[in-house]
Order: sequence, then structure tokens, then C-alpha cells
Amino acid sequence: MAARRILGIDPGLRITGFGIVVEQDGRLRYATSGCIKASGDSLPVRLGIIARDLAHVIAEERPTEVAVERVFVNVNPNSTLLLGQARGAAIAAAVLAGLAVHEYTAGQVKQSVVGRGRALKPQVQEMVRRLLSLPGTPSPDAADALACAICHAHGTTGVGALHGAGHRRRDGRYVR
Repeated sequence: MAARRILGIDPGLRITGFGIVVEQDGRLRYATSGCIKASGDSLPVRLGIIARDLAHVIAEERPTEVAVERVFVNVNPNSTLLLGQARGAAIAAAVLAGLAVHEYTAGQVKQSVVGRGRALKPQVQEMVRRLLSLPGTPSPDAADALACAICHAHGTTGVGALHGAGHRRRDGRYVR
């Protein structure tokens, strides 16, 4: 089976985390991760930095798929709108590179990696470190991005692949 290079993205206006895992023969391997720091007061400039730097990561690392964390609705609607624009810049970079983009909520990502949808950031960081056998703990933004990639890998193999293959759940069982 061919290796899948999954780019996970944790969008943010100031810091956008990214991480790539390689999934082959049911095993996950760490490839790279980091953070894009978008500085400046101008929103268009920050969005441009996110899109440009993610395009560079995509060109250098050649992922085959992209997983992006969905925006949750904050108490402050303006913050939600701004975060959505950062997410849009990230998705645009992936789509312009011809990559399929898959979206997951923060709860889905945490459930997949930690086993609890309301896990705390340090718990996500530690589980990402363990699942990928990393020598150190990744930064919170890079860990969230790697967790998103891990979630996608888990959700598209094994039982998680049944939903996309035309199966649906009824009474807790997968049926055609």
C-alpha cells in the first residue's frame, strides 16, 4: 500500500500550526511540524503570510492529503469570523496545490487522539508525543496540527473507513 502524507493544519491568525504524518501499512510516522507566525497589524498581510508559508510547506513536503481543524463558535463572533479567515487562507493554499481537504472539529480531533473530546492542550501534546514516538513535546499549535493529521489517518482506516465506503451506522452497527 502506498504511503499517505497527511498535512494537519491548526489555523490561527497569529500562529498557524502545521504537521505532517506518514501513514503506511497501518503505522503512523512523524515527518515534520512547525508553526507559521503571522506578524503585523494588517489582517490581509497576516492572511497572505499564512497562505504563502503553507504553500511553501506543501511544495517542500509534498503531502497527499490535508486535514484542517474546523472553527468553533466563540463567545465573541468577531473572533470566530477572524479565525475563519485564517482557516480560509490555509484551505486556499491546499486547494490551489490540488490537494483534498478534510475538516474535523476540535472535539473529533481530541477524541481520536486522547479518547476524550474535551481534553486539555497538555494532554493532546503528550498523546501526540507518545503516538509518534517523539523525543520531546511539540509546541501546542504544532501538536494540535499533528493531532488533526492523526485524526484523519484514524478516521480513514479501519472502522473509520466504513463511513466513507457507503456504510452508515444504525443501532451502533455499520450497515450498507
